[in-house]
Amino acid sequence: VINYRSAEPVEARFSDKRPSTSSGLRFGRIRVMPHNPAEIWHRVALSKDVAEIENILHDDCVFESPVVHTPQVGKAITSQYLAAAGHTLGNDTFRYVGEWHRENSSILEFTAEIDGIKINGIDMISCDDDGLITHFKVMVRPLKAVNMLHQKMGEMLVKMKGR
Repeated sequence: VINYRSAEPVEARFSDKRPSTSSGLRFGRIRVMPHNPAEIWHRVALSKDVAEIENILHDDCVFESPVVHTPQVGKAITSQYLAAAGHTLGNDTFRYVGEWHRENSSILEFTAEIDGIKINGIDMISCDDDGLITHFKVMVRPLKAVNMLHQKMGEMLVKMKGR
């Protein structure tokens, strides 16, 4: 078992008691650890491939954008937004620079630069016990970056629909 904060091994504690869904599943004395959404997301992050992204999303996934007022619900719309983000942000300056983890949830801090504007943001990701992403929230700063991404993401979504 790995402590995600320090990346050092820690002693696993086993129990025959039935756990809550947030603490991992136990069968007898074998403990199945919860999923790490960061690992799931890193497999397809910036892939720009809608089908590949859809494979890691729950059917009822919720996507929250820094520029869209209402949460977007469903695998199809979420995969479109995430693929468009890959096209928009996926240049050689994009980096994940920090990660924080809890059971079935992660926060990933990222930086990038587009057209001379420095972008700083976070992806807040949750998954279910099957390892499918159920919630993906993006927060971005500064305001200049939010406004620029709003424009560029809109253009990319239109372009992707035309394909």
